[in-house]
Amino acid sequence: MPSFFKSKKSPDTDEPSPLPNTNWAARVRQGLSRTRNNLGKQLSGLFGGGKIDEDLYEELETVLLTADTGVSATAWLLDELRRQVKRNGLTDAAQLKEALQKALTALLDPLAQLLDTEKNKPFIIMLAGVNGAGKTTSIGKLAHHFQLQGKTVLLAAGDTFRAAAREQLVAWGERNNIAVIAHESNGQQKGDPAAVIFDAINAAKARGTDIVLADTAGRLATQLHLMEEIKKVKRVIAKAEPGAPHETLLVLDANTGQNAVNQVQAFDDALGLTGLIVTKLDGTAKGGVIAAIARQRQQKSPLPIRFIGVGEDLDDLRPFVASEFVEALFD
Repeated sequence: MPSFFKSKKSPDTDEPSPLPNTNWAARVRQGLSRTRNNLGKQLSGLFGGGKIDEDLYEELETVLLTADTGVSATAWLLDELRRQVKRNGLTDAAQLKEALQKALTALLDPLAQLLDTEKNKPFIIMLAGVNGAGKTTSIGKLAHHFQLQGKTVLLAAGDTFRAAAREQLVAWGERNNIAVIAHESNGQQKGDPAAVIFDAINAAKARGTDIVLADTAGRLATQLHLMEEIKKVKRVIAKAEPGAPHETLLVLDANTGQNAVNQVQAFDDALGLTGLIVTKLDGTAKGGVIAAIARQRQQKSPLPIRFIGVGEDLDDLRPFVASEFVEALFD
């Protein structure tokens, strides 16, 4: 039977706290330091001055690929640079830095779309991803983010496979003073994730909760039986609330580099994704993978990056802003 867990904290903590004063752009810059050290310093050497020629373009190609920008996105960026050089009559390599920033911002900007949770109540967000991508931690941080906006939140412990997942989500609920719907542990028997999330949605409707965050078990796209299971979860959500889930987010670990592009394609084919969360950007030199993701969908509707994670603190998961991200990549 699903159970209803409530935090033991006092009701005094129900009021949303004000947004922290820490400069978010500075935190993004700090969080992307590894990628910047890998990419930005090499670019500074290339853009120090000198003529613009094929040798320079070849070196730039190598630098971009090293940052996991991907073959397609790198080719597009180089073509865009060539167009800017020709259109603006650029002659010195030092002029390419600003040109590259403009090109990269243009590529990423369509992905910077804020999530609008006002369209439905409860607004139901389903999260998916591979093992270890950071789904459960992202849920805790998302709950905190929405609370700062004055929203009420309920968590659904739909990861009934991993032994500690339920306890981890309950701990996040206690930390944020948020209710959690979860199955009671029953030895080796695994609970039904669809049933847990179904009950969570009905509980949210009965309580007038603003947002439901539904956790799911990590799975590889090659595990076909688990991909079928998560499709079932989505169908059951739609039965509990027509039109739901209102947002289906894939959580990506930036450390996986180009493999993240394949994950996006596989999970989108299975679930029809509406957005992405890119986590652990502070622990990787592969932040250029966001450009690869953008290029993957450039010819059709973009898949928004709703949030990026650049640290371990509660406030280190925030909406993606393309211009801030690009500026943080350059010295």
